[in-house]
Amino acid sequence: MHKVKDIKLAKQGKSKIALAEKEMPVLMQITEEFSKSQPFLGLTIGACLHVTKETAVLMKALVAGGAKVALAGSNPLSTQDDIAAALAEVGVNVFAWRGVNSDKYYWCLNKVLDFEPELIVDDGADLVSLLHGARKSLAKKVFSAQEETTTGVIRLKALAKSGKLKFPVVAINDTPTKHMFDNYYGTGQSTLDSLFRATNVLLAGKTLVVAGYGYCGKGVALRAKGMGARVIITEIDPLPALQAAMDGFEVMPMARAAKLGDVFITVTGNKDVITREHVALMKDGAILGNSGHFNVEINIEQIKHEARSMKQVRDNLMEYTQKDGRKIYIIAEGRLMNLAAAEGHPSAVMDLSFADQALTCQWLAKNHQTLQKQVYDVPSEIDVRVAEMKIKAMGVKLDVLTPAQKKYLASWQEGT
Repeated sequence: MHKVKDIKLAKQGKSKIALAEKEMPVLMQITEEFSKSQPFLGLTIGACLHVTKETAVLMKALVAGGAKVALAGSNPLSTQDDIAAALAEVGVNVFAWRGVNSDKYYWCLNKVLDFEPELIVDDGADLVSLLHGARKSLAKKVFSAQEETTTGVIRLKALAKSGKLKFPVVAINDTPTKHMFDNYYGTGQSTLDSLFRATNVLLAGKTLVVAGYGYCGKGVALRAKGMGARVIITEIDPLPALQAAMDGFEVMPMARAAKLGDVFITVTGNKDVITREHVALMKDGAILGNSGHFNVEINIEQIKHEARSMKQVRDNLMEYTQKDGRKIYIIAEGRLMNLAAAEGHPSAVMDLSFADQALTCQWLAKNHQTLQKQVYDVPSEIDVRVAEMKIKAMGVKLDVLTPAQKKYLASWQEGT
């Protein structure tokens, strides 16, 4: 079963997936292993992910391992229609097309849950939220889930803390080979890629404000600095704020930064990071974008309400003319700009994240009966294995400890 924009786009999608596979050697090796060991034989996996060529490689790995897979898009603007069509042709039950409205978005999620999956692969915890709300009758069939975003993990930890989590969940986002690479390198590059595609702005000499200095914010800030921008950081946490200051960035509240910025990028995972009060202080021509998660970081409804007029001026770029004549530009309706206005993270970095996903699915299929209803970290052996496989694929060689070095590290007697 499937619901996609146009199944005739499958040939084009398959070509893109083939290109991604060449950049994802770790996941391709895992796919080959899965095709032999069949760890998901008889298992139904329900997924809510950005439908990109990289996600397609993961879905094909799960299918190769014997799973029946149902997939919905995790963002109304991130689905690549040719990829969705290609997945439908290779046996994935996919329900996704670019530009779905809210009702159709949840229709797609519910179609995935209609397959009564035992294992959930989530991005933003939307499937898990439905299983704790409107579709809670299906939750007893789910033996475990995994979540790959900071925002989703926050939601699930809150659910677990309240004692209401109905099945164990693994926080893919929190493992080093995910957040140290996907969030940092991937978000940094893909966010600026989407900024340029949507606006063609020259960053050199501009002031760029990054809201949030987690791994994603660090990646955006470093790359913007490298392209000649003056970078300002806004933060609520003293530790990343201190690091930002010591990394050479200016740190200040958004109310002050709003007067200075030419470009604003939110990467916090929280709501109302930029509101009408901030917009009222901004320069004529300010550009706003979000690379956090949901479309709540920039309060679009407030900005619409305050605008005298609005119009689309480029693909994925809306112009909001304020009552005083200033023009404010917002990328991709405040949704994930790096996926809505570009192609998401490069395949090479998603090789790590989706290898984590694939191996964690295998681990959960084997070990779920021993787990409690709480949020778990990815087992360290999975993280180490993924790193070792990626290092080998890149042709990087490591030193090896000598027996004397191992003895020294294991001893407390030797000193100065």
